[in-house]
Amino acid sequence: MREAAINDQQTDKQEGAEQRTSLLALSRRSRRNSEREEAKPESTVETAEFDAATSRRDDAGRENAVREGAGREDAPKRHRFRNWRRQRPFIGGVLAALGGIELFFSGQLDTGNLQIQFGIEGLQATVIPIALVVLGLLAIFRPTHHVFYGIIALVLAVYSLVGVNLGGFILGMLLSSIGSILVVAWMGPRAPKSDAQGSDAQAPAAGRREDTQSAGEEGTA
Repeated sequence: MREAAINDQQTDKQEGAEQRTSLLALSRRSRRNSEREEAKPESTVETAEFDAATSRRDDAGRENAVREGAGREDAPKRHRFRNWRRQRPFIGGVLAALGGIELFFSGQLDTGNLQIQFGIEGLQATVIPIALVVLGLLAIFRPTHHVFYGIIALVLAVYSLVGVNLGGFILGMLLSSIGSILVVAWMGPRAPKSDAQGSDAQAPAAGRREDTQSAGEEGTA
């Protein structure tokens, strides 16, 4: 009887120990699961922020690449137009043409049944503005005879003070006069910037070569 009671006590102790170990294992598993669940939202938030940052960087890089490509495409066009403009009296011709346009529209002022007109009426109120526009365009596209075109445009601009509505209220006369003076005073075509820079860079090099040659000749003498 005593041995049976001792065996029962031992089995009870073993079962209690097994239950305790199982409870400890379950508690550890539950803790681990809870820690993982708590860490998941933080990791997902961090990954979402990282993905958003990378997408923004990619978008910014694409936009910069597109802008650089557009700038590179526009640069040759601007360079060509700049070189073309430097080969002719562009500003003077534009001002003369703008003065002619202003003279033309100044003689077409109508307020209801009232037409505003100062000076001599007739065909010259239309011919002089058109002539100024044509002379300005010829000075731009045919710069070889710029002095001839500029002198005629200056005479017509001064005459418009009497013949075309007080010179387009003096504004058109001033524009065309300044433009024609610039056309006459144009000093001829200028070299493109790239060529000018190349000549400026070559001039010091040529001077250095001459100095070295002269020094060598003196040494030999």
